[in-house]
Amino acid sequence: MAKGTRRRRGVKVPLLVVLVLVLLGGAGAGAWRLGLADRWLGDPDDRTGDPAAVAAPEGLDLPPVEEPDPLLAEVDATAGTLDPEALRAALSPQLADDDLGPRVGVAVAPLSGADPWTAGVPQVVPASTTKVLTSVAALETLGPDHTFTTEVVDAGPAGTTDGATDGATPGADAGADAVHRIVLVGGGDPLLTREPVPTERPSRYGFGPSLRALATATAAALTEAGQTQVQLSYDASLFTGPGINPVWPASYVPDDVVAPIVALTSDRGYDDEGDPLADPAAATAAWFAGALAEAGITVVGEPSTGLAGNSPRLAAVESAPLGEIVEHLLAVSDNETTEVLAHHVGLEVEGSGSFEGGAAGVRRVLADLGVDLGPDVLTDGSGLSRENLLAPSTLVAVLAVASSPDHPELRHVLSGLPVAGFSGSLTNRFTTADPAGLGSVRAKTGTLTGVQGLAGVVQDATGEPLLFVVVADGVDPAAALDAREAIDRTAAALAACVCTTTASTGTPTEPPTDDPTDDPTGTPGAGDGAAAATGRDVLSPA
Repeated sequence: MAKGTRRRRGVKVPLLVVLVLVLLGGAGAGAWRLGLADRWLGDPDDRTGDPAAVAAPEGLDLPPVEEPDPLLAEVDATAGTLDPEALRAALSPQLADDDLGPRVGVAVAPLSGADPWTAGVPQVVPASTTKVLTSVAALETLGPDHTFTTEVVDAGPAGTTDGATDGATPGADAGADAVHRIVLVGGGDPLLTREPVPTERPSRYGFGPSLRALATATAAALTEAGQTQVQLSYDASLFTGPGINPVWPASYVPDDVVAPIVALTSDRGYDDEGDPLADPAAATAAWFAGALAEAGITVVGEPSTGLAGNSPRLAAVESAPLGEIVEHLLAVSDNETTEVLAHHVGLEVEGSGSFEGGAAGVRRVLADLGVDLGPDVLTDGSGLSRENLLAPSTLVAVLAVASSPDHPELRHVLSGLPVAGFSGSLTNRFTTADPAGLGSVRAKTGTLTGVQGLAGVVQDATGEPLLFVVVADGVDPAAALDAREAIDRTAAALAACVCTTTASTGTPTEPPTDDPTDDPTGTPGAGDGAAAATGRDVLSPA
């Protein structure tokens, strides 16, 4: 090995790069949350203008724009059935990898979800693949166009506890010079930001409204009513119960894993250094008070808790539509946003915006959609809990519902899944897997210490879409990255597999032959049978 390099699986890494990564590692999580990595390394998603507005260079002769042919033919979800022997041949060599540990659960199904092929342990710790369940329940309960409102109301002259009556005008009952109490009311917007997100550089963690905009609108309404001084209260009573799930390890907040889940929060409950806030609602109100002051409104005293009652609205901002929020949380595996949505499901279905209500609400909504969790255990919405236990077939069934033409309101779940090698939490994955997986696998990642998994949809070598889940929950932490690569190779093996048979004849579905240069001896999956014969088959059909 050359001096000054480290080798891992045949890849040389300059020692200087290793040292830089070590020095940056301590600040890595905070830098990622704050977007500093984008500033240091450049953001491929940075768009500073409209490409359509850029004039073509002189002398460029372009052909007229014509309507293109469809990229893909319409998918018939009932066109084929699974070939169990082909599945075993394709997956057994990958799943025999010792890095996966002794506990692996697998499920594969056609797009309809019917008759899934399962193998391995009957239940697994699902980690963040749980977010698929929460996303489906939220979209089904509230609808993809639903938005969350953060508002400011006028509660009347300071000292009044009952709040102003409906339709009252600020200052009408005590004179223009009276100090009124206004209330900042949290509506459970998980992506409310403090400052506006620059339109030319969308943020990974914020694309909705800002507290700054709300403060500006509130100041304008107060000024118009002749109010220049106010007392500020804040109301986060929409959600109940603890801000931290009792089943989570106590280390989650100090280790920057998750911030407290409350109905009034900003920047996802983190401070400017990227650390979780002990009381996101109080911190949000304090920041809002400062923004009001900058807008010309004097805030008397410190913000305090208080209920809004039926007080008239001064100003409000609306979140992004729920469909976009779901796509965001699935792409980057946003724990706080998912838990907020679970609380909304609990509030709507169970009458309790809490961790307990959220878990119960998700179960009930899924049951109404035809997915009975049965003995499965669900204790949170994000998958941070190690007490969660799901059958891989349950996850496949939920994905099937989201794929069904009967539920177009759920399609944001599929469009939000990261694409292997291209987007979200799979951007830098599938580097050691069969290239057939790149772009063909769309899946939600699931990662905890000792847990690695994927749950999503893949197109096999014939173009047939398959739903799949593969989760290993007994991984040695020292082998976490190797186990992750083994999971990627398993999903990629499905992309390279001819794993379905035609419904009418029961014969294997033929792969596409449009490219005359294809080598028939190199058909994806052709060598899997031989590999399976020599590999250690750790799974048997369940």
